[in-house]
Amino acid sequence: MDARRRRSDRHFFKILLRINGKHVFNPAGLAVVVLLLSSSGVWISPGQWGASIWFAALVGFSAIMVLHAVRRTDIAIYFFLSHAALLFARAEWLGDPWPIPLHQLQSGSLLIFTFFMISDPRTSPDSPLGRFLFAFAVAAVAHYLAFFVQERPALYFALIAWSPATLLIDRLLPAPRFVWTALAFKGASR
Repeated sequence: MDARRRRSDRHFFKILLRINGKHVFNPAGLAVVVLLLSSSGVWISPGQWGASIWFAALVGFSAIMVLHAVRRTDIAIYFFLSHAALLFARAEWLGDPWPIPLHQLQSGSLLIFTFFMISDPRTSPDSPLGRFLFAFAVAAVAHYLAFFVQERPALYFALIAWSPATLLIDRLLPAPRFVWTALAFKGASR
């Protein structure tokens, strides 16, 4: 009974944070931000996932499968390229060598964010142009928060700050909404 009640409570909050069937906030991102803002004992370490090649390969392979299935590869690419361009532009402006932004791009937490947070089909814009605008806006605000305000969890704050804009972007740039479909395997009975 207790487990069913917890599932019911989670479902209630997902419904509460929807408008016209679309999530207003990325549920995992919102949870991270609420925890960060509500407790001094919570933090995010960008290095917790490491920066080794095997982890990047594992995340990349998993991401390709998931993003291809949900047709959101474009937003991950838009975000990563926007974030990378801002890091390299900053390095050029400061006269830093390029290994610095290259190292910043090797963060496992950045890959998790890029491939599994910002690309969530229920919280990202429906149109490709909308996804580009959203990805660039999140990257730009995260860059500002990280380097001018010195906020370590800048990616999460930027994502949650821009999440409500998805509803406006979808209204201004209408496109078919993502819908999960049931997979029917050959030979499987229902």
